[in-house]
Formats: sequence, C-alpha cells, structure tokens
Amino acid sequence: MTDAERLIRAYYAAFDAGDRAAMLALLTDDVIHDPNQGTRRSGKPAFSAFLAGMDAAYAERITDLVVMVDATGTRAAAEFTVLGQYLRTEEGLPEARGQRYTLPAGAFLTIRDGKIARVATQYNLPEWIRQVSA
Repeated sequence: MTDAERLIRAYYAAFDAGDRAAMLALLTDDVIHDPNQGTRRSGKPAFSAFLAGMDAAYAERITDLVVMVDATGTRAAAEFTVLGQYLRTEEGLPEARGQRYTLPAGAFLTIRDGKIARVATQYNLPEWIRQVSA
C-alpha cells in the first residue's frame, strides 16, 4: 500500500469514527473542497464548518471503500457506499424524518506534501432524493 492510499484510508476511517479533528489533521491548511452540490470552499475553517453542518443533518458511514492512486501519488480517487440517515431538513431538500439511505459515491483527491489538498465528492442527488422521499 502506498503512502497516498494510507492517507486516504486514514481520512475515511476518521470520517467513519466521527473524528473530525483527525480528518482535518490530514488536510492541507488551504484545502479545496468541491461538494457534489454547492459552492467550492477553501481552507480548513470552511471545511470544518461544512462538516459541522453535515453532522447536524446526517449520520453517515461508508463501506466498500476502494482507493485508486496514480503513479505519482498526487492524484487519487475513492469509490464507496454511503450508509446514512437523514436527521434534519436541509433547505431545498425533502423533509427529514430519520429516513435511511444507501448511496454509491466517490471522491477525487489531490495530495500535496503528504496531506489531502483537494476533495471533490460525487454522488447521485436525484437517487438520494428518491430514497428519502419514499
């Protein structure tokens, strides 16, 4: 296993453990976050605020993690399944009633100086809406 793969696996292990401090420690100070829906965020404070909002509205963990790293160790992709529960209604989305969902997702990551410098997450929002609206 490469250092880049270990880094990404540690990031998602921290996510699953709910250890946001450990997640943030694996990011560069100027990390770029490109969410599936929404505006690009830059820097750890913005990413931390995003995580706090997500934690208030969703309880999630991932399974079936597959990590792919390029030959330079600076670009990677992760594919996984999100097992979640919708806890608090988000503006513009269906009403939250504790609905559970299972959603395939992925992320593209850039690695610099042994830390994650960019995270771009992708998932099928219409499928998520279908599941929580059922």
